[in-house]
This record gives sequence, C-alpha cells and structure tokens, in this order.
Amino acid sequence: MKPFLTLVILFFQFLPQNGAQADIVDDLMSHFKSGNTKEIAKSFAPSVELLIIDQEDVYSKVQSEQILKDFFIKNPPQKATLIHRLNSNPAFKFGVFSLQSKNGSFRVTLTLRAQKANNTFLITELRIEKE
Repeated sequence: MKPFLTLVILFFQFLPQNGAQADIVDDLMSHFKSGNTKEIAKSFAPSVELLIIDQEDVYSKVQSEQILKDFFIKNPPQKATLIHRLNSNPAFKFGVFSLQSKNGSFRVTLTLRAQKANNTFLITELRIEKE
C-alpha cells in the first residue's frame, strides 16, 4: 500500500499548477472592469490590431493605450463577465468577455501570443464591439 501511496503523491506533485497562477485573461478582464488602461497597456505588443466600435487600424502600444483610455472615458465600465477562454495552446491565448458600461454593453475579444524571449503573453489584437 505504501508504494502505491508514494506513487500517487509523486504523480500529483508533478502536475501543472494552473490554479496557482492567475490566468492573464482573468487579470486583463479585471483591469477592463476597473478601466485601468495602464495595466492593460503593459500587456500590449509593440503594435496592436485595434478595433473599438467602428475605429479599426494597427496602432503602436502608446496609441492603443490612448485610444482605450478615450473609450473608458466615454464608457465607464461597471461589470465584466467571461464568455469564452482558449488557453490550451502554449503559444496562444484567446478570451472573450462582456463589458457592461454606463452607456451599454460591449463584447471584448483579446488575442494574445507568447513572446519567446521572456515567455509572457502580449495582446496582438483587441476588439471592442457593441453587443
């Protein structure tokens, strides 16, 4: 019985600890809920494909932060609810959530890609569309 118990303990010891680390999609969703553009911008890639309502283009990290800040000024966020998350690919993450604001509901879609140099995920595409 002891060898079996030791084997079970060792097995669980080496499982990935996904629950111990907060997921970047969850972190970003909470930053959207609070309207914290500084924290969101820390996860921007050097260039971001940005679509906010009907304004679409590829912007620099600084430009993207300013456009997002303007969006939050016009639409102060109140609540965010996760709709979908894809994190099974080690090089790619994807998240969709609903953002409630004083001026309506928006669907936020995030596409993140892993950076090989420092093993972090950066936002390469951000879409905010009216629901």
